[in-house]
Amino acid sequence: MIREPAEAIVSEAGVVNIPLGVLAEAGLSPGTAVLIHSDGDGRIVVRRHEDAIRDLLENGSL
Repeated sequence: MIREPAEAIVSEAGVVNIPLGVLAEAGLSPGTAVLIHSDGDGRIVVRRHEDAIRDLLENGSL
């Protein structure tokens, strides 16, 4: 399901603040450990650490 996008700005230090509503929709809360990787073509994937590790162990891919 595609939800309404929220705008964020990449700071000079490379920091992006993700709006709390987006985090909540993704099931993430402040303090959640995540893995981040580029998916090319301007996309960045953020996944819960535990989900990414489980998928890696089960399927051999993130």
